[in-house]
Amino acid sequence: MMNIVVLADPLVIGRVVGDVVDYFNTTVKMSVTYNNTKQVYNGHEFFPSSLTIKPKVHIHGGDMRSFFTLIMTDPDVPGPSDPYLKEHLHWIVTDIPGTTDATFGKEVIKYEMPRPNIGIHRFVFILYKQKRRQTVMKIPTSRDHFNTKKFAEDNDLGPPVAAVFFNAQRETAARRR
Repeated sequence: MMNIVVLADPLVIGRVVGDVVDYFNTTVKMSVTYNNTKQVYNGHEFFPSSLTIKPKVHIHGGDMRSFFTLIMTDPDVPGPSDPYLKEHLHWIVTDIPGTTDATFGKEVIKYEMPRPNIGIHRFVFILYKQKRRQTVMKIPTSRDHFNTKKFAEDNDLGPPVAAVFFNAQRETAARRR
């Protein structure tokens, strides 16, 4: 029965598990919403032009004594068929108090809107529960060649507690109509 659940997991189907993180059990509910109206669901597609402003990320299932780290990354750079530059880091927020949203955390890498060039890119939000406040000390010096697993390991974050991803591709004039 366990294998059926794993195979039906959209994070497994979308290769987020494997390409970005190892398999984990979701223990916290996280919702990501752009422009107060567009909620991110696994595998849904968004136009990059609607993602210019950082989203609201709400965490449900923590308490005020727990703190979280949020990472947004693109594992498909420069293109999904040959992602030799993966991952590209789009955002890191640390010390987010449980039961709040990312605006209450410490933005250590500023939000960068998605700008896919070739093909359909996955943009992944990964949430980690910190063992204590100010756990994250090793901040990346570059957005390119980011490695979510290594970052979590270097900062002793343990496995993720939640993740969600969406797809986006370069907009052409015809697609915007």
